[in-house]
Amino acid sequence: MKLEETVAVITGAASGLGEATARHFAASGARVTLLDRDIDRARSVAGEIGAIACETDVTDEVSVQGAIDATLEKYGHLTAAVNCAGIAEAAKTVGRDGPHPLASFQRAIDINLVGTFNVARLAAAAMQQNPPAPDGARGVIINTASIAAFDGQKGQTAYAASKGGVVGLCLPMARDLASTGIRVMTIAPGIFMTPMLAGLGEEVQAQLAADVPCPPRLGDPTEYAQLAGFIVEAGYLNGEVIRIDGALRMR
Repeated sequence: MKLEETVAVITGAASGLGEATARHFAASGARVTLLDRDIDRARSVAGEIGAIACETDVTDEVSVQGAIDATLEKYGHLTAAVNCAGIAEAAKTVGRDGPHPLASFQRAIDINLVGTFNVARLAAAAMQQNPPAPDGARGVIINTASIAAFDGQKGQTAYAASKGGVVGLCLPMARDLASTGIRVMTIAPGIFMTPMLAGLGEEVQAQLAADVPCPPRLGDPTEYAQLAGFIVEAGYLNGEVIRIDGALRMR
């Protein structure tokens, strides 16, 4: 597929990695639907890039299906889904206030893992209706994990578990969908300058950046977006997790 021929739904598209991806795809000629709970911000971004926006809760089947239906109504078909919606819950298994709150662990799993699967499965169902390309291709799904899936730090049990699940989804989902010509890939970002990180302050950001071997800086969301765009166009990439982290290995 070429980006200029792509119709994509992108979750978490009102900010961070999702926003950067929506902007990159639209600038490359793709037709884009921004899915986010922050509908005001999503509509603002959509207005700037000539896209549409849908208020979406990725954990809710009706909400996600409504966004996909709106995409099909607007553009006629769907060929790509990029899952960027996610949260980072921070708590130790047992901390000063007692055991990790079960509700916050469940919330991370629901949004990061269940939400990713929910969007992927419904997007795949829509992509299956596409006529196949000469090589049989009908679409591509790109999920977002994290290097925390491999190198989870203390206080990251919920986040690392949810992102580890996203990694675990990749190959079996790719195999499930192979017969219908739908590829599945996963990106595992390192430390990127997103709204979650921006609130930590410049000193903390500098400390984090110093741990990255090369280049010694935080990732730029546009770099994630470029990788997502490359995956869309590189039709032989399937069933794999790509780390984009400057060779960072958390200890």
